[in-house]
Amino acid sequence: MNPISRRQMLIRASAAGVGLAGLPAFLAACGGDDSSSSSSGSSDVTKLTMQAAWVNDAEFMGYFVAMTKGYYTEQGLDLNYLSGGPDVIPESSLLSGVSPLALTTPDSTINAIVNDGAPFVIVGAQYQKNPIGVISLKKNPINSPAELVGKTLAVPASNTLSVEAMLKLSGVDKNDVNIVPYAYDPTPLVKGEIDASIDFATNVPYTIQQAGEEATSFLLYDFGFTIFNDTVVVTKDALKNNRAEIIKWLRASRMGWEENFKDTAKYPPEFAETYFKGTGRTVDNEVFFNGAQKPLIEADGGIYSMSEEAIEANLAALAEIGVKGTRDMFDTTLLEEI
Repeated sequence: MNPISRRQMLIRASAAGVGLAGLPAFLAACGGDDSSSSSSGSSDVTKLTMQAAWVNDAEFMGYFVAMTKGYYTEQGLDLNYLSGGPDVIPESSLLSGVSPLALTTPDSTINAIVNDGAPFVIVGAQYQKNPIGVISLKKNPINSPAELVGKTLAVPASNTLSVEAMLKLSGVDKNDVNIVPYAYDPTPLVKGEIDASIDFATNVPYTIQQAGEEATSFLLYDFGFTIFNDTVVVTKDALKNNRAEIIKWLRASRMGWEENFKDTAKYPPEFAETYFKGTGRTVDNEVFFNGAQKPLIEADGGIYSMSEEAIEANLAALAEIGVKGTRDMFDTTLLEEI
């Protein structure tokens, strides 16, 4: 298992019904002030802070490329990029005023809006399709929910409701699947102790390959649990007071992603001694990750786009796990201006 694992972040997901601890106190302390974006001292450049969802890996390649190429500077932004980690909850960074913009998961964000009154608005979606999937070995492949019947599936506690929703939507009785705990380690799958696990389809197949096996996978998204991932979230105050800067951020970030995807093997090696240094992962792993995520991020409407159909699908999927969101929690108007 990699020393630093993006998968561990799933522990915080509100798909398990967990809200943001201490959120009411945050709301009381933050009030309505927006203090996370300020002038850099130049009339032509504005400072803007963004909070990433996890530690530096290929999941954030578009931002690394945009920073390196100077796309944010061209838009008049001085970007302060904050990496995430196991102790970082992006929504808390928004509420505490650390940043006016963050990458989050739609389940945790909407759960915070509904249950805690968080003043959040989703203005874009990095992943059109959530990369969480069912991973199995090619020599014993599981290609659909129906094929999980009678099999042992390892599931993180935070994803139990998501998996149950997928099974329900696919007409599979959850009692017909032997669901066991998962510790974010593919070793039991490689050893044949389980038949499949829930993990990131963009990354874990590489780890399994390094262990001498070939993996196959399918996304929960493709079988009914249709939610975005790494949604771009801002506070209502930021949307009101920093709208122009957020649009510039979206424009520059899209340019970074588009440049990155021209050749998914080009840029990861360039960041080996900068953004990726000290993660304990190889550049080859990041190259694999970058290529695997491309079809999950690109969209007909452009990167970050959120079609009405996709928003409706998100709301329907979240309703299956008891998260009752509404259309007004999404704002697509900024995307029309980039």
